[in-house]
Amino acid sequence: MKTITQYAFPATQYVAEEKQKLQIYLHHTAGNPNPKQTYQGWESNTERIATCIVIGGLPDKNKSWADGEIVQGFSSKYWAWHLGLKESIFYKFGIPYKSLDRISIGIEICNWGQLTLKEGKFYNYVNGVVPIEQVCELAIPYKGFKYFHAYTDAQIESVQQLLVLWKGKYGIPLTYNADIWDVTPRALNGESGVFTHNSVRFDKCDISPQPKMIEMLKTL
Repeated sequence: MKTITQYAFPATQYVAEEKQKLQIYLHHTAGNPNPKQTYQGWESNTERIATCIVIGGLPDKNKSWADGEIVQGFSSKYWAWHLGLKESIFYKFGIPYKSLDRISIGIEICNWGQLTLKEGKFYNYVNGVVPIEQVCELAIPYKGFKYFHAYTDAQIESVQQLLVLWKGKYGIPLTYNADIWDVTPRALNGESGVFTHNSVRFDKCDISPQPKMIEMLKTL
């Protein structure tokens, strides 16, 4: 298991209430590769929006973090708001609303998300250029996008190690199900397992279905 870097995340930014953990949700930040800046962004509001883990991306010239570095803001036994659920999505499927944030663990992967190809360059949603060597081209477009910022091998390895760790600690099954890339009643019902943010939100595209990530999830 990789070393986990602890971040001094204020206790006022999460809920120190132990709940049974049934689900794990994979997110990406749609932001820069610095995991500590992700926590700093969450600290700037009082809404207690966060995940207990953020996984760093390729470091910049400052090299103040490592590719795939696991940074922890609070214990996985506690919780914060990370799904942004609305009751309407439950009603759409005829499922009573459940507070899934309380019974789930979130992982944020530092990653820019969907990219747009313009004049030979790949741009993220804030018009920053992503180097071509960091681009993943999907065989089939996902939610209208063919190009995504690639999850690094080190990030995927970190996700794998965390999933195995939490399976041992909480008994969460790691069986891969292809329905996790769309809203699925399994997630909304609180079924135990590994899901993506797409599993409970139509308006999200995190994480994206990149072949290397799927290959890893299938091995668990």
